[in-house]
Amino acid sequence: SVSVLLQATASQSSRAQAHHLTGTPLSHSPQRRRRLSTMKTSVALLSALAASASAFAPAGSPAFARSSTALNVDLANGAMSFDRVCREWRCKYEGDKTTSESLESIAKVVDEYLPEIKKISDGVTVNRLVCGGCLDFKLMITVPLEDFGPWEEGGHAPESDFLEKIKAIDGVSQVETQTITNMVI
Repeated sequence: SVSVLLQATASQSSRAQAHHLTGTPLSHSPQRRRRLSTMKTSVALLSALAASASAFAPAGSPAFARSSTALNVDLANGAMSFDRVCREWRCKYEGDKTTSESLESIAKVVDEYLPEIKKISDGVTVNRLVCGGCLDFKLMITVPLEDFGPWEEGGHAPESDFLEKIKAIDGVSQVETQTITNMVI
């Protein structure tokens, strides 16, 4: 979930940059202290957002009622923001992209579930991505931020049914999901 993304951001610590490129510890440098201060502020803001969960509260809840306008969440110290969240369903397929039987079977499952997927939200967008070199298939379902919470609470339906069907296809492997932001810029 997006709250997991926020927690992952909060759990990244300065240990990842324990030494400067020269190997000299940065624990006392002014740059390091400023970066840590900025990171702590960002983590605190993100944590507050995750704790309040108002961005993901179902319609009609008190937290949701506080905002009558479209929700917008800042990232990267305000350099980016998002108001749409994407659930990506992905897998690997076998064969050449032009003749792959597993990719053809995936396409049939997409056709079967597309009408249901398009009912998730009035603002839903669905993107299909196919890489012939990596043999990747991805279906990206993006909804307005205010619609994501209720969809997530419902298990991202029809996700489980869709994934079970593609897992049963011969030649399909590495079936995975990911929640990410997806903004047209």
